[in-house]
Amino acid sequence: MADIHTVAKEAGVSVATVSRVLNNHPSVSLKTRRKVEEVIEKLKYEPNMLGKSLRSSQSRLLLALIPNISNPFYAKVVSGIESVAKANRYNIMLCTTDSNPERELLYYDMVKKKLAEGLISIDPSSEFYEMLTTTNRYPVVICGEHVGNDHAPCVSIDNAKAAYKAVKHLIALGHRKIALVNSNIYTAGLRQQGYLKALEEHGIEVNPRWIAHADLNFENAQQDVRELLMTEDRPTAVFAVSDTIAISVLKAAKDLDIKVPEELVVSGFDNIDFSSVMNPTLTTISQPMFEMGSHSAAMLFKRIADRSAAIKNVILDHDLIIRESTMNY
Repeated sequence: MADIHTVAKEAGVSVATVSRVLNNHPSVSLKTRRKVEEVIEKLKYEPNMLGKSLRSSQSRLLLALIPNISNPFYAKVVSGIESVAKANRYNIMLCTTDSNPERELLYYDMVKKKLAEGLISIDPSSEFYEMLTTTNRYPVVICGEHVGNDHAPCVSIDNAKAAYKAVKHLIALGHRKIALVNSNIYTAGLRQQGYLKALEEHGIEVNPRWIAHADLNFENAQQDVRELLMTEDRPTAVFAVSDTIAISVLKAAKDLDIKVPEELVVSGFDNIDFSSVMNPTLTTISQPMFEMGSHSAAMLFKRIADRSAAIKNVILDHDLIIRESTMNY
């Protein structure tokens, strides 16, 4: 099997030149680069990237932690992360956690052991979030919050304000029996704050029976929301903390022959692609998902370059997109 010395000999260049070609170093002429690349292809040489990483103490690997892979929101965020990572010649390892703190800590341990150079946690569990913002000493960025600090800076929208805006819209339509379908991600708590604030400002009493919890998985969420919609004194409006949950509400309503928006209005959160093609189309809070990912990655590279650098949280804009699921006819 060919090694770097064989490639150098065949190409008539030094080992250092081959190394510079492999690392895209700008000092190598185009003619020499092509010659070396032709030999690499001819000999089918594959560089030992693990050995290189160990020698340089750089894995050039970033971890992206997500609760699950079924939510399209996370795909858009990860795409933004990957765009910045590629530009910096880094790789991304996608890690699903099921919002389990033990799994999150296992991946965090990879950063501590220098198997990865940094970590972006998207919608971490409450336990992991609290740990990162109190005791973290490693390159970590949180995506999906707005309460970060020097231990773990954050990229997010103002979740409480966005939820408040969505619920205010439902109240403006004349609804007072407004349910909240929550989840176990940290941002859900912030969105619940916005929900409660809107109800309080309009003198609407909170009904504990109308605050439900649902899994972010689409199939599981359908089962979780059916009980809410089957109560005798059911709500006339639902605010869901994610679009996947809101779409589950629409599906459950259809199965129970509850007309949307005539008998029930529904608002989601995220503005994933599916929200604009549902029947009815879904009113939702729009988040700049790709930008959240790209800002998170850029912030993480700053943290990797200088762990002592003061990095400010980034709060991005959001918007309320009104569609058929809350329109009066």
